[in-house]
Amino acid sequence: MIGIVGGVGPLAGLDIFKKIIEETIATKDQEHLPVILSSQPHHIADRTAFLLKKSNENPGYALSKIIHELEDAGAEVAAIPCNTAHAPAIFDVITKQIENSNIKIKLLHIVEETAKFIKANYPDQMVGVLSTTGTRDTRLYTDILSNFGIANIAPDDELQPLVHEAIYNEQYGIKACSSPVTAKATENLNQAISVLQKQGAQVIVLACTELPLALTEKSYFGIPTVDPNRILARALIEYIAPEKLKSLE
Repeated sequence: MIGIVGGVGPLAGLDIFKKIIEETIATKDQEHLPVILSSQPHHIADRTAFLLKKSNENPGYALSKIIHELEDAGAEVAAIPCNTAHAPAIFDVITKQIENSNIKIKLLHIVEETAKFIKANYPDQMVGVLSTTGTRDTRLYTDILSNFGIANIAPDDELQPLVHEAIYNEQYGIKACSSPVTAKATENLNQAISVLQKQGAQVIVLACTELPLALTEKSYFGIPTVDPNRILARALIEYIAPEKLKSLE
């Protein structure tokens, strides 16, 4: 059984659940994989606020508790559809709590899975990374992509607020207006992609799991997009039932 730690944000959890279904070989209900989605946003502190030192509450403790609950419910593998939660200051707490609890569940890493995918499918290409400011400033993608030998760039201090506001702005950001996403949020993100393209980006990673809610096309300005949430969905299927994983189109 697959376990999903939802609530970070709430629609990102639903999004990966949908993508697990889309990426599974099945002709009827009974052939789909069992999945547990636990969405408890009221228990999980904001990841970016913690990383930017605007909050002292490490969300890793709440996330690890939910993972423990997923194992108790029968999950053999789990994932957190939130890139920022994988910053070492948070993810190291999660893994330590899991080790201390002696639970057997396998926890996948969204950024490492994304790096493997890019290495296999977009070798030797410059990758532009769109993310929250917390993810950018902790060099989460920068360091892991570099460890895989993948050249990458992120928005500078002038451009990054456009991306961050597209996610967090309380009037038009994706967290406030996710279904549908506002035109302003999409406009911000398109502008950021355009700038990264001019700076040499050949592939764009949507390194916040809420960005695919706004950027739904497979490419922008002729640049392909990589969706870590879909990659993570595929990795979960491959772990639990590889024979049921659809081929890449």
